[in-house]
Amino acid sequence: MKNETGMMREISGSETKGSGISDLGQVHDFWNNESCGEVYATGLSKAEEYLNETISRYQLEPYILDFAEFSTFKGKDVLEIGVGMGSDHSSIAHAEPKSLIGIDLTQRAVDHTRERFKAIGMESNVKVDNAEALSFDACSFDAIYSWGVLHHSPDTTTCFEEVHRVLKPGGTAKIMIYHKYSPCGIMLWARYALMKGNPFVSMNELYSKYLESPGTKAYTINEAKLLTEKFSSAEIEVMMNFGDLLEGEVGQRHKGPLLTLAKTVYPRRLIKLIGKHTRFGLMLLITLKK
Repeated sequence: MKNETGMMREISGSETKGSGISDLGQVHDFWNNESCGEVYATGLSKAEEYLNETISRYQLEPYILDFAEFSTFKGKDVLEIGVGMGSDHSSIAHAEPKSLIGIDLTQRAVDHTRERFKAIGMESNVKVDNAEALSFDACSFDAIYSWGVLHHSPDTTTCFEEVHRVLKPGGTAKIMIYHKYSPCGIMLWARYALMKGNPFVSMNELYSKYLESPGTKAYTINEAKLLTEKFSSAEIEVMMNFGDLLEGEVGQRHKGPLLTLAKTVYPRRLIKLIGKHTRFGLMLLITLKK
């Protein structure tokens, strides 16, 4: 396996067909500074840190368990794209897949996941890799899982093409990417467009500049259908997440007294009611079959 420095030299010049605002190096640097969910990893030992992170993750996002259906990975060759802190990766491992590989753009996430598996006495093949150019042969996996990762790539279209390429015929993929029409999007617009006297800033620009890593994208349902058009079937569901409801830590970029005040007065019950009866929420839950 190439080390991270070598990998970054290869990917630093990759095409950026997405927003055009970021490159893969910027995305790497953002997440290599702090893995998603790392703020919840607290405790007196590594095992306790990772356990607390997992507890917080599934308390804030119980819908992950319903969507992922981790038990269905039993006996399959499985790839996770974007292991992060390793919570979902360990959930897949507990399902006893035939084989399990996890990749991430950053060495930080790979190290966290390896440390987690060491602490819990389990094994997985985890390495740095690029979702825009997966280092696997075609038709390698029965199942692919990726939660909240591919929308950070400068070339999300190619990421979906790569998922299709490495899936076996009849294989399935479970992928979450961001949805453009959401309470989170409206809050970004209010904070970074309306309050700055420029209400005509596009939603694409707001997500790219202010949500998470530089160049983060969000898609309409029709745009998601285009991303998945190579697959034999695609089921797409819209759902709110904890960011839409201002629950928990809502990202590395968003802290301070204004956010604390907003969390206090935020009408969560009303927002949940709206989300229940509309396609309004930050997440697109996509189930694909090749």
